[in-house]
Formats: sequence, C-alpha cells, structure tokens
Amino acid sequence: MSDVMKKLNETVSFINAQINAKATVGVILGSGLGNFIDEVVIEKEINYKDIPHFPVSTVKGHSGKLILGSINGKKIWIMSGRFHFYEGYTPQQVTYPIRVLKLLGVEKLLLSNAAGSVNPNYEVGDLIIIKDHVSFFSANPLIGPNVEELGPRFPDMSEAYSKDIIKLAKSIAEKHQIKVQEGVYVAVTGPTFETRAEYQLIKVIGGDVVGMSTAQENIIAVHCGIKVFAMSVVTDIGIREDDNVITHEEVLIAAKGAEPKFSLLFRELAEALS
Repeated sequence: MSDVMKKLNETVSFINAQINAKATVGVILGSGLGNFIDEVVIEKEINYKDIPHFPVSTVKGHSGKLILGSINGKKIWIMSGRFHFYEGYTPQQVTYPIRVLKLLGVEKLLLSNAAGSVNPNYEVGDLIIIKDHVSFFSANPLIGPNVEELGPRFPDMSEAYSKDIIKLAKSIAEKHQIKVQEGVYVAVTGPTFETRAEYQLIKVIGGDVVGMSTAQENIIAVHCGIKVFAMSVVTDIGIREDDNVITHEEVLIAAKGAEPKFSLLFRELAEALS
C-alpha cells in the first residue's frame, strides 16, 4: 500500500468513527459562500484541525469544517472552507480532501468559487457555470507517482465538468428565473490579483473568469472518477476603463450579495443528485 493510501485510510477511518453515515454528493464552498450551510440541516461537523492529515484553512471567509448535512432527508458532505496553493500547501495537500470524499462514497462533487471576470458580458454578482477550465498557470496535482488505487496515470479531461449536471443546473435556474451563464475558468496561483496585462492574456486565451482554486480539485476528482459541477460567483471585473483596485474584502461582500440565488440553486442541485 502506498504512503498516500495509508494516510487516506487513516483519515477516512477517523471520520467514519465520528460520523457513521453515507452520502454520495459533496459540496465545497468558496470565499464568502459559507451561508449555504444555512440551507441544510447539520447532523455532524468536524473541525479540519482535528482530522488526521487534513490541512487547515487560513483564509478569511473559509470556516474550516467538514460537515455532514441533509436536505429533505438526503445526506451530503460539505467542506466549509477549502485550501489553496498560495497558502503554502502543495497541490497534493490542496486536493487531499477530494480523495477523502471519494473514499467516503462521494460520486458527484459541487464546487463553488469567487472569481474575477474578463468577459464584458458579465457583471458583479452573476453566476457562471464553469463548462471548462485552463489550468496551465497552476501546478498539476497529479505530478509525481500515480496512485494506481485511485485512478489512471493519464486521465482524460475532455469532459472535466459533467454535461449532465450542467443541464440539470440550468433547468433548476430556469425554474426559479435565476440568470446563469456558462464560461471558461482560468486557474492561477494567487495570492496577488492579476495585473492588467495578465487580465488581457486571460481574455485572449479564451478565459471568462479567473480564480485561485477549483481546477486542481477538479483534476483530482476526475482522476478518481467523481463527476464534477462548478460555479463561479463574479465578485469583480478585471478589465475596466477606470483605475479599479480589487480587495479581498470587496470580493467577500460581492459573494455575500449573490448568496441567496447561489444557495437556492446549489441546494436543489445537491438534493436532486443525492
């Protein structure tokens, strides 16, 4: 057994001893989107710091808890707070919880994030369904020895985000008259917000939104056979005529403003997939 699998088994055994339940849907909440938890019944929660081999969230807006919740009796795993490469974690540490969720029985993963926009048709507060991503600017978490027990050496990424779940999400949004758009997410390392030239480059290569998470998590999920859906909340506009200055506080405020429609969509989507 590889060292990675040994650690994973220790983590999963600890969680199972604390929470004796099964759930096939997992949700990871991004910056400022933690109030989704208000939409579910919390059955049990564990602080990340108490979980063996788990990293700890250090970013404002990420509470740092693994939660078992339920929506109308259907159980889901929720990660309230995620980990980022810019915090000093390796890509393998950033994505470690994804493999834990897989071993806990998760088959479908809903990812959320706060993102900057380079698409002139987007506005602050818009919900963007991620249809694809560009991850060249962030380290691939599969670099190094492959964990054969979890997935292949060269995973196919032609459908990184599940078309079926995207279709379902769009139907839920239409039912509630929630405006959603589709776009390409470009992952960068952070923690600096992008320069004007970088925003221009992201636009040129086909990006619509840019952020500091999600792509590495997606890669590991796809590697181990989890179907993925991801949505960005536009929290700032990267390319503008005026001298815009972006702060993390503004990102959190914008995310909070979009939370009601985000939470409604994610709640119904999680319930439908469970």
